[in-house]
Amino acid sequence: MEKTFAQIIAALIMLIAASCSKQFDAETDILVVGGGTSGVTAGIQSARMGAKALILEETPWLGGMLTAAGVSAVDGNYNLPAGLWGEFRSRLAAHYGGIDSLKTGWVSNVLFEPKVGNEIFNDMVSAEKSLTVWHSTRLLTLRRDGDCWIATVATDGEDNRVIKARLVIDATELGDVAKMCGVKYDIGMESRADTREDVAPEHSNGIVQDLTYVAVLKDYGTDVTIPEPEGYDPATFACCCQNERCVNPKEPDRVWSPDMMIGYGRLPGGKYMINWPIEGNDYYVNIIEMTPDERAKALEEAKAHTMRFIYFIQKELGYNTLGLADNEFPTADRLPMIPYHRESRRIHGVVRFGLNHITNPYEQSQKLYRTSIAVGDYPVDHHHTRYTGDEELPNLYIHPVPSFGVPLGVMIPQDVDGLIVAEKSISVSNIVNGTTRLQPVVMQIGQAAGALAALALKDSCEVRNVPVRDVQDAVLNAGGYLQPYLDVTVNDPRFKAFQRIGTTGILRAEGRNVGWSTQTWLRADEKLIGADLEGLAEFYPECLNSNDYKKAVERSDSPVTLETAAMIIASIAGQDTSEVVNESLKAFRELGEEDTNDGSVMTRGHWAILVDRILDPFHNTPISLTGTLPQ
Repeated sequence: MEKTFAQIIAALIMLIAASCSKQFDAETDILVVGGGTSGVTAGIQSARMGAKALILEETPWLGGMLTAAGVSAVDGNYNLPAGLWGEFRSRLAAHYGGIDSLKTGWVSNVLFEPKVGNEIFNDMVSAEKSLTVWHSTRLLTLRRDGDCWIATVATDGEDNRVIKARLVIDATELGDVAKMCGVKYDIGMESRADTREDVAPEHSNGIVQDLTYVAVLKDYGTDVTIPEPEGYDPATFACCCQNERCVNPKEPDRVWSPDMMIGYGRLPGGKYMINWPIEGNDYYVNIIEMTPDERAKALEEAKAHTMRFIYFIQKELGYNTLGLADNEFPTADRLPMIPYHRESRRIHGVVRFGLNHITNPYEQSQKLYRTSIAVGDYPVDHHHTRYTGDEELPNLYIHPVPSFGVPLGVMIPQDVDGLIVAEKSISVSNIVNGTTRLQPVVMQIGQAAGALAALALKDSCEVRNVPVRDVQDAVLNAGGYLQPYLDVTVNDPRFKAFQRIGTTGILRAEGRNVGWSTQTWLRADEKLIGADLEGLAEFYPECLNSNDYKKAVERSDSPVTLETAAMIIASIAGQDTSEVVNESLKAFRELGEEDTNDGSVMTRGHWAILVDRILDPFHNTPISLTGTLPQ
């Protein structure tokens, strides 16, 4: 029977619809390019918040510098187990039999076999039903199409697979996606005049930190000395540690014994991570702007440098039973899949986080501490020992800073919409990259990127328009930190109140340096004095008309009672003082505080709880990405 005209048209429509539905190999809410340290946490967090996410990863592993690059000795944040970093650490402890079982080398309190880290990340990812990973996948092109992104990729030997995504997160090692999208960026060191950092060089330059091809060795119990590598010169490594060849060390204060050098990165399972910065396997090359082929060629020489160092360890130092582990990396040469990149492009974000924001956060014109979404507590640590040139570089080996919070705006490019930038390509100064590059911080940055993306999709808005407090609430609800306070742990019922009020700046914290340790304390158990009330006026200028407030502030060193604090808060909230007292006492009891009465002297922690419970400035006063308050 002949088809009617209407039937023919219907068939054509169905054919066209079927054709259109096949124009994309995948459609997703969020495309995360890079399954490294930030990419895996970005994917997990966005999925946990209800978004559909797809991670593209060039290697067979997840975890980036922590796993595929072999840097499985974690730096910092031992006392700040924030969010997914804390979850990852707990899973490591469970795998090895307790948190103390991770303290196998002296460089870190958290060491593990890279392959175990990869297994844990895969377990975490597989638990999220709306999260998918494409391994062995390389991004070829990326273009904006209306309010979506269209990506072409090569995966499993199949070129030009096409993906449609609503948002993209750049979690690559070197910020390659940001460049592809036209984001402005910096490479190398800014000048002192540009960043106003006292320790920055006088003139800008393009020098980046050394990269490293890590080696993981194990003891075979027999001589496994490799053949002498081409280009081997023992003088290159002569002063990596104490030995008869070392006569003129570059760093005379850091010449340790051979056993100390080997034990630096001892891993569980009796293996040894060799990531040695002192005339060891650090290697200077700037591959950031190279083509893929140029990068591959340059990195072969970095690998050869590491193999020469292994030969030095075996032949000159006598560790001839130590060789590259045959049960760690799934590579033909037994080296990691990627090098450890300490530095990449740094985007021009809506804010730039500099050293002064860390060392003196409350006095900066931009109150970036109010927008924090991740925390770090490691000194600024730059690796430049293998660079040789005419430039005079600043000494940035373990430069002391207080612990700090990373502002949200560093992930948001100035001029490109629909894109979030994570990993080490965030908008920080070259100096500050020396501490924000560390693994726990990068994991948190990724988690916050995932939260930001999920919220932007939920609210159908650009990422730059997502309220700062919404992202911070998501971080807190995921067990993350906004401020690196050591006063109260994440499981304490007072934790969120302290985090919220400290983030407003109504109560200011104190940063400290103790040796290598960088700390910040809210001083929650200290008595509240009149001077501590001054931060209230910036949020509530009407309190300047309160005689109770003015008297308390004038007696700057005098303790403040609950009754006085309640009268000040009552005048702002429009409540009776007795109501504020009763509500405060109820809040103290709920949060496990000791019994208090209206005549009791307040602690700083009590004040934080009172302000949080009665006024809730964190939620009731929106802030911009620069930390400014509404006018």
